[in-house]
Amino acid sequence: MLSRHGFLPHPDPLKSFPSTSPLARLDELGRDLPSILEDKDARAYLRSLEIPRWPSDSVTEAELPELRLYYVRLGFIASGYVNQIGAAPGTLLPKNIAVPLYHACKLLHRPPILSYDGYALYNWKRFDQNKPIALGNIDTLQNFVHLYDEHWFILVHVEIEAIAAEVLAAIEAGATAMDRHDRATLDKALERIARSVNQQVAVLKRIPEKMDPHVYYRSFRPYIRFFENVVYEGVETDPISYRGETGAQSSIMPALVAFLKIPHVASALTDHLMDMRNFMPASHRAYLDVVSRLPDPRPLASAEPFNQALEAIAQFREVHFGWADLYIHQRVSDPRGTGGTPYRAWLQQLIDETRGHRK
Repeated sequence: MLSRHGFLPHPDPLKSFPSTSPLARLDELGRDLPSILEDKDARAYLRSLEIPRWPSDSVTEAELPELRLYYVRLGFIASGYVNQIGAAPGTLLPKNIAVPLYHACKLLHRPPILSYDGYALYNWKRFDQNKPIALGNIDTLQNFVHLYDEHWFILVHVEIEAIAAEVLAAIEAGATAMDRHDRATLDKALERIARSVNQQVAVLKRIPEKMDPHVYYRSFRPYIRFFENVVYEGVETDPISYRGETGAQSSIMPALVAFLKIPHVASALTDHLMDMRNFMPASHRAYLDVVSRLPDPRPLASAEPFNQALEAIAQFREVHFGWADLYIHQRVSDPRGTGGTPYRAWLQQLIDETRGHRK
């Protein structure tokens, strides 16, 4: 069951552990992590830490906010350790970090690496609970660096996710309309999707306001890089590779593609996008499965609202492509993104195939 905040949790994420909890030590480590990672001996220090374990082999619904915060803190520590700037990528995650991270992620039914959910979906707070989840009223709970550029990068995604609550409500209305063969209501749902995605485009365009391309590429992007041939000490003896944090792990675009039945040609790209679902929260994966089984709205829908929804999605992808070009492609010879993929050619394919589905 998804929340009234769309793919964001409701209530808002837990900001800190109770002061009397053994887990409160992680809040202190989280606060200090950006400074710790500035030191060339950060790995030695992090290896020496006694990290509190999640206290049981299960989690209740009431405990889920605490477990998510635990995963955020541990996920940042692990990625900071493996991908510390100024050092070669680590090939061993020490036992004191690997074992508790692996255990927490097993309870969350996800791979043991920081992903989009821990980097963005669970990583925010509101200054004023009576105001929207929007830029100016939100901040991050955890960062890799002290620079505000990283806060901004994360928070832009958080507002986009908040707007997605409207997208999901429109999908639900559209599904009901198709069940009743009600073209007028379906058209209104499609118009609502187009308006909401256009609002997301407007937020995405704000990225350069407080995020410098050089700062992004040099100062914090390396920390969300994929893990390549890393041994999780005390967990696995063989090296493991995992995708890094990437916007492709957001469930918004997959939900829209599934609802509108946008046909993407089977390729390494579609295989990659399906693999990204493994890094999404379990409830999001279940939701995408439900939406994928809905009827195709294209035959019933009027051309104009259907095409408006597709164009809004294409424009979102175009803005994303532009930022990938500015913030990554112009600064790197490695064609792989943080998820380990040749993202540039793939982004253009998604745009072309989305517009190719118009009525």
